[in-house]
Amino acid sequence: MIIGVTGNYCSGKDAVAAILQGKNFYHVSFSDLLRNELTTRKQKITRDKLIELGNHLRTKQGASVLSKLALQEIKDGENHVFTSIRNPSEVEHLTQREDFILVNVTAPESVRLKRIIQRNREEDPKTLKELREKESIENSNDSNSQQLQRVIDMAKITIVNDSTLEKLTEKVHKLVRDQLYKLQDSRPNWDTYFMNIAEAVKMRCTCMSAKKGAVIVKEKQIISTGYNGTPKGIEHCNAGGCKRCTSRHLGLIKSGVYSEPCICAHSEENAIVQAAHNGTSTKGATIYTTFTPCVTCSKMIINAGIKEVVSKVIYPDDDGKQLLQGADVKLRVLK
Repeated sequence: MIIGVTGNYCSGKDAVAAILQGKNFYHVSFSDLLRNELTTRKQKITRDKLIELGNHLRTKQGASVLSKLALQEIKDGENHVFTSIRNPSEVEHLTQREDFILVNVTAPESVRLKRIIQRNREEDPKTLKELREKESIENSNDSNSQQLQRVIDMAKITIVNDSTLEKLTEKVHKLVRDQLYKLQDSRPNWDTYFMNIAEAVKMRCTCMSAKKGAVIVKEKQIISTGYNGTPKGIEHCNAGGCKRCTSRHLGLIKSGVYSEPCICAHSEENAIVQAAHNGTSTKGATIYTTFTPCVTCSKMIINAGIKEVVSKVIYPDDDGKQLLQGADVKLRVLK
């Protein structure tokens, strides 16, 4: 999971991040990303410089630039806490992920000012007036600048940090427990899973026509795959093996007007033949194809005993679809 932490000056954002780090969360601070850049540029690191650089990067590279940089830091399978999120576009980019949630840490102004005075940093405000002036800098109307209040308003959860560190720790522990199973990436359904595999299979295609892939599945297990290309042992189409494809791409014949036979096998054809070669029955199976089958492949699908075709793109061959329908082979086109 990724927990984004936002909040006003000295509300306790870093304390929440530290508690999460104690629970083995990796901490990614947007401010640290800017500090590293200032160090690279050999510039003095101040709050004003951080704000200036952040605004500059958002103007030049888009308002969500820091969230994109932060996501480059994450480790697969680990939990993360993101801090110093100060632009709505950063939140919008992060909320595209199912494993992200934004938390607002809040405390009364008087409590926050007391904490600021206690930590006694040189550039910190010393009065409520100065605090409000500092915070106003972080609430620009410019979409490429800091808009902290708008970010705070986008938070799904609020943690009130107006008491002890122990109380805050309890609240953070509860947050993690409550969100542990909610902030997980959902698994693709079976159709998406097998179609994505068919999309990967088609990348092996050597035909100079459209790349196509097919996967034959039985009881949710892959029994065969295929992509379009020349037969085994024959020179690949993209190396001159198919004269018709070569003639078409040289402009000697028009697409759809062929005087020479195509020697390439279609993806569905290859998948069925491969299953037969390996002695695997396709009776009652489902075939996932990146395109709906042509007439020839539809005939093979019917005779192979395949009972369902799931496709992604409609191929302009109504005869093939009518054949499947006449043989009671179910055809579904995914949206």
